[in-house]
Amino acid sequence: MTTQAPPLIAPFAALPASALLDAFSQLHQAVLVLDRRGRVTWISDADGVMCGAPGSQLGVSTRELPLDPADFEELRQQLLAHGRVLPRRVELRFEKSGTVTAELSVVRLPGEHAEPRFLATLRPVPSPEAADSDTRHTLDSLGSILDSSPEAVLAIDAAGLVTYGNPALERLLGFPPRDLIGEPVTRLLWGADDFERACAAFRPATDGQTQDVKISRADGSTLCVAVSASPLRRTDGARVGTVAILRDVTERRRHAAELARKNAELESYVHSVSHDLRSPLVSLLGFSRLLRQDHGDQIGDSGRHFLDRIEQAGRTMEALINDLLELSRIGETGERKALVDPLRILMQLRAELKPRLEAQDVELSICENPPLVLCDRTRLYQVFSNLMGNALDHMGPQAKARIEIDVREESDVHHVSVRDNGRGIDPAHHERIFEIFQSLGPRADGRRGTGVGLAIVKKIAETHGGRVWVESAVGRGACFHLTLPRG
Repeated sequence: MTTQAPPLIAPFAALPASALLDAFSQLHQAVLVLDRRGRVTWISDADGVMCGAPGSQLGVSTRELPLDPADFEELRQQLLAHGRVLPRRVELRFEKSGTVTAELSVVRLPGEHAEPRFLATLRPVPSPEAADSDTRHTLDSLGSILDSSPEAVLAIDAAGLVTYGNPALERLLGFPPRDLIGEPVTRLLWGADDFERACAAFRPATDGQTQDVKISRADGSTLCVAVSASPLRRTDGARVGTVAILRDVTERRRHAAELARKNAELESYVHSVSHDLRSPLVSLLGFSRLLRQDHGDQIGDSGRHFLDRIEQAGRTMEALINDLLELSRIGETGERKALVDPLRILMQLRAELKPRLEAQDVELSICENPPLVLCDRTRLYQVFSNLMGNALDHMGPQAKARIEIDVREESDVHHVSVRDNGRGIDPAHHERIFEIFQSLGPRADGRRGTGVGLAIVKKIAETHGGRVWVESAVGRGACFHLTLPRG
């Protein structure tokens, strides 16, 4: 296939010419791009094969294609007058293969450009003897079932042309289904932000997947729809096209965008306020320390007790500010996923937590030879650190206190579990403990936590495409689970 770019790219300036044409040719079996003089500026491989000369038609006039001159002149007049050619049958004559009947459809490419361009699609029409009655029956059956469906349904043949649309499609897009029959499905995609991805949403390769794309309505406006494409098959299982279900998700996308914007604003606010609070906090702790050093004898035991309380509250606030900063940074673009050895992180944490483990007489069991985990290393360290710290904080008095950490590989995720035999958590609080500023009771040292640690774990899991949950009951310990996708 030739890689020369036709001058049709102005309406799709953000997309490289090769990518745009690939999107056309992969969705439509046979594609030509024509200028207003009827010259072919680009032709797909499939169309070249149909014409008997693959890749050789670039820049030639349509008068040189095997098209009857009368057909060509009528086609040209329709293009100049209406910007489109309704689906019609034409005869293509070849020296080697004889006459081929094809269905031709042409639409003007969108965009303001001094030199208009047209997208033409050709679909070979089989002879009556070779007509596929199973395919016709499949489409007829589909129409009888889906005409009453509340979901908008579109059927596309192997050439990428619309063969069916139900009444719900008209309500969604404003096009009467009869006006779309025989049209290239790309006509609906001119308003897409990502034209290449929008075309991919209608390809049979997207079986079972749902993609959000922008679709053009009859009045020129666009709306966002979720496209679920599935293969249309004959009774013998052969694929004869694609069936696409379209759902309007414009409001959902708008709400999601608004929520993302508000979350970004909130994270920016938290980041800013946390930095602003650090300065007075440093001053408070600094003056408290000077007061103890220079005037400790004068303030007496009662004064020193109050200073202890001030410094303890200051350190708690410092920990809270640090946790809030970490929470606001999770998911930043600087993070890099890589295959990380969890055993090295766990051994590092065992050394760091050794004084606490010994002071509370807690046995720590770490799995041997865990699999490598796809995650940002710093974030995986925070996951283990917060979950292990949480287990120590809320262990409570136990005769044989124990924390067990396991990392195992499952079908499509890595599963991390941190289990303890501590005082446990009431099931009524299982969801609440992952919310920010939520803490269940005092820690082992009598102080209350910041209520941010488990919120950090949850956000790390979600930004990496995983999830976190807990299994626990009062007096029966707790097991925190976290999954991270393997790829």
